[in-house]
Amino acid sequence: MPERRLLDATELFAALPADALEELRAKTKILPIAKGDLLFSQGDTSLELFVVAEGRIAIATRSTDGRESMVAVLEPGGLFGELGLFDDGPRSADARALTDSSVVALTYEDVRGVLLARPEILWVIVRLLARRLRATDEALADAVFLDVPARTAKRLLELAGPDSEFQLPMTQEDLAGLVGASRERVNKALAMFTRLGWVEVTGRSRYHILDRAALELRANP
Repeated sequence: MPERRLLDATELFAALPADALEELRAKTKILPIAKGDLLFSQGDTSLELFVVAEGRIAIATRSTDGRESMVAVLEPGGLFGELGLFDDGPRSADARALTDSSVVALTYEDVRGVLLARPEILWVIVRLLARRLRATDEALADAVFLDVPARTAKRLLELAGPDSEFQLPMTQEDLAGLVGASRERVNKALAMFTRLGWVEVTGRSRYHILDRAALELRANP
């Protein structure tokens, strides 16, 4: 199946020799997830890692009072759920489908078997985990040094990528979680960007960036 070919494009698995990659492909399974459904919840037992095949998956943490903070939005090719591979700890976040999606799943047992036979691949994992740690450090710095409009501008630019127009792949509540602020404060920031002529909202959650330079300047401390 084409979905299984995603392993070739995922940094962790692309580093494997062809025979090991083929061995893992044979052990994958494809899991469909409907929009809004949870693949796993924070605190669940972790037994598998995943690669997004289709759609978008949100990774989010939840406080004891139910508030949610979105950590990342993963698109096809995105790897997640790998931390338990090393410590057998429970899930550290929720994984929820933002759209109708599907993921490629591999058990830790199968991946460990390949890694034990080829320990040099562990350096690839070290690089992946270092990148995640850097992203966490950046998010913490944003929370300290950037105000809500700056964080909102930064997240809009990340979601847009190189495009000037894009469909917001989540609800306004999800966007607020990604920014790390209340929905009301994020909406005020969006209204300000619209008033200044930096962003135009057309149709249902369709955004048009009119002044990328202004947004980039606002996204910096």
